[in-house]
Amino acid sequence: MNLSNPEELKNLIRKHGFSFSKSLGQNFLTDRKILDNIIEAAELDKSGGALEIGAGAGVLTRELAKNTTKTVAVELDRRLIPVLSDALGEFENSEIINDDILKLDLRGLISEKFAGMPVSVVANLPYYITTPIIIKLLENSDLLNSITVMVQKEVAERICAQPGGKEYGALSIAVRYKSEPEIICTAEPDCFMPPPKVASSVVTLRILPEPSVCIKDEKLFFSVVKSAFGQRRKTLSNALAGSPYLSIPKEEIIRILGELGFNADIRGEKLSISDFASLSNKIYELR
Repeated sequence: MNLSNPEELKNLIRKHGFSFSKSLGQNFLTDRKILDNIIEAAELDKSGGALEIGAGAGVLTRELAKNTTKTVAVELDRRLIPVLSDALGEFENSEIINDDILKLDLRGLISEKFAGMPVSVVANLPYYITTPIIIKLLENSDLLNSITVMVQKEVAERICAQPGGKEYGALSIAVRYKSEPEIICTAEPDCFMPPPKVASSVVTLRILPEPSVCIKDEKLFFSVVKSAFGQRRKTLSNALAGSPYLSIPKEEIIRILGELGFNADIRGEKLSISDFASLSNKIYELR
């Protein structure tokens, strides 16, 4: 079975009477080169495991099963379970879970299904819930070796953005706090069935052994970051002073920014993750 062949994929889904759901963002990869790039970027361990999110018809799942000791595919759409069962019938090391990844106990799942194994997440993520899934994975990054995902091209650019650009924001910082991101390749709409309206990119997040910056209060750190980018047109001092997550007088913020060598009218997009760490640590000292 070669599901990267559009005709074979069509035959499989037609066999089970499956029809695509726009609301679930279902676009199945049919480009062999992109599929190979994903597997190579994931750097899978033959003695390890792979967790796939949004398995679809099993195009990627089959490749994961070939390259791991254990592959677990999480798929929300119950209509795809018989399709996946058919596609994965020859792989005894694969398992399908019909559930919502955002509602699953990820730590419990990994502990139960991949006991003692290195685990990589590999997925073609639905566009409409990409960010919540990435954030959940990063919150559990101590359990993972890497995260390799297909996302909308614009999201990939936001993930990998550097300070100063319009793409740079809270997601860029959240990702770099726990990992080193890299865009691997771009997939045009004609690489999928049916074709989406926008291009996609494959991004790998290589998990760091420790967070990239030292902070005194993680919750405060992300409150500062969220506040800084909540209203991008505002200066950082105004954004933090008016934040619903913080309670700091504007004059104190201006004083702290001055101590860190920043002008009072600087905007959040100019600060690196290290700058935000220093800023949040200074605010922590006020408490």
